[in-house]
Amino acid sequence: MHETRKMPCYAVIFRSTQTDTQQGYAEMAARMQELAQQQPGFLGLESVRSPEGKGITVSYWQDLPSIRNWKENSEHQTAQRLGKQKWYRDFTIEIAKIESVSHFPQD
Repeated sequence: MHETRKMPCYAVIFRSTQTDTQQGYAEMAARMQELAQQQPGFLGLESVRSPEGKGITVSYWQDLPSIRNWKENSEHQTAQRLGKQKWYRDFTIEIAKIESVSHFPQD
């Protein structure tokens, strides 16, 4: 069974490379996922990371105001600041509008 989301929706694509300093990262990442799930307009999240520290997290949102509200969340801003100071060597954030989705195999 595949997730179904009302279309169109938006994806925030967060690509990153971690530093060697990861103290506190796992706890903060878990908290951010928990907090994001509580935000109005949140639709889902997927995340992968390679053994070399390259990662991609895609969060799905109902609309652009929901994304903006998440970005401005005070606890999320603290995590963003710590990410820049300690946990990420680099990162890129892209926002994409999703018009349609197809799955294989079909349900």
